[in-house]
Amino acid sequence: MKYFIKTFGCVQNHADSKRISSYLEAQGMKPAKSYETADYIVINTCMIRESAENRVYGLINNLKKMKNEKSKMKIIVTGCMSGMAVKDKTGKFLKLLKSRMPGADEFIPIDEIGFDTTPLTTNEKTAFVPISNGCNNFCTYCVVPYTRGREKSLPYEDIIDECKKLKKLGYNNVTLLGQNVNSYGADLKIKNLKPIYVKHLGRHRIPTLFPYLLEEVAKLGFDKVDFTSSNPWDFSDELIDVIARNKNITRTIHLPVQSGDDNVLKRMNRWYTADEYLALISKIKAQISNIKFTTDIIVGFCGETDGEFKNTVKLCKKVGFTWAFVSVYSKRPMAVASNKIYEDDVPHTVKDKRWKILDDLINKPHLKKKIK
Repeated sequence: MKYFIKTFGCVQNHADSKRISSYLEAQGMKPAKSYETADYIVINTCMIRESAENRVYGLINNLKKMKNEKSKMKIIVTGCMSGMAVKDKTGKFLKLLKSRMPGADEFIPIDEIGFDTTPLTTNEKTAFVPISNGCNNFCTYCVVPYTRGREKSLPYEDIIDECKKLKKLGYNNVTLLGQNVNSYGADLKIKNLKPIYVKHLGRHRIPTLFPYLLEEVAKLGFDKVDFTSSNPWDFSDELIDVIARNKNITRTIHLPVQSGDDNVLKRMNRWYTADEYLALISKIKAQISNIKFTTDIIVGFCGETDGEFKNTVKLCKKVGFTWAFVSVYSKRPMAVASNKIYEDDVPHTVKDKRWKILDDLINKPHLKKKIK
């Protein structure tokens, strides 16, 4: 039996696919070089945006034709779309998936086919290590709490052991992954580790063990230790201190802002204002030299006016991001904003124009520098 995995979406999905590979090879399967030579095809899906979801539908419908010619072929759908289907107790989303992807044989959540498995190692220099799965924040545009569930931290010692093994295997770089790494450990109790209660924006929030974990991984001797993604309102002073005193921890921090307007941030259920975000940026810059920032921004979110968008442009100019993953807002099933709470009322032409403005402002100049 040969398998082939196609991965859509974020770096965490790609890390999950390596674990799936390890799981399948433990069952005696061998990797195939293409869909055509595979008996077992796994599609690791993303549905953070409508465009990603549509690409999955198109691929599986094309594979169905190939499957008709090869009766042994089996198509498995996992990742975010399967997670959503399982967590939708009404059964409507699973019914929709089956109707739109009749070629799929099974829809299996990621944690049932390899999430707890050690990833298959490759000859790459960077290893990706998930430290948590899911999210508790429920931003109104986001489906992650519905596709991956509530946040669950992986065991502390298991992460350290995995990183030690990766170092012995010759990996120079490691990246710790989670939907919100800053809140890692809120659901754990570790002997001799006192939880850090993040105090930001003038209020206590959830406990975290992430600064401890990050520093312990940094001390293993990797050339570079990275992490993604970080939530602005959970970015603790202790975390800033850990980064500052460990030179091998990344000096490029991915800190999603999503919008630079307070009203839009409130509608998104983001727990900070633009000024508070800028204050955090200033605090990090003051303590860590040569620090750079990348971000995520959504344009055309429900009700976004020209004035609100201009506030995002102003914030971007103040921060000086080195890269921004700019996305056009699209309704996502089960997300709060899609459930008739807000109306998706910004025209596509306006969304596209705003996307181009930010891309030209942030990304194009850095692409030109790389070309030179």
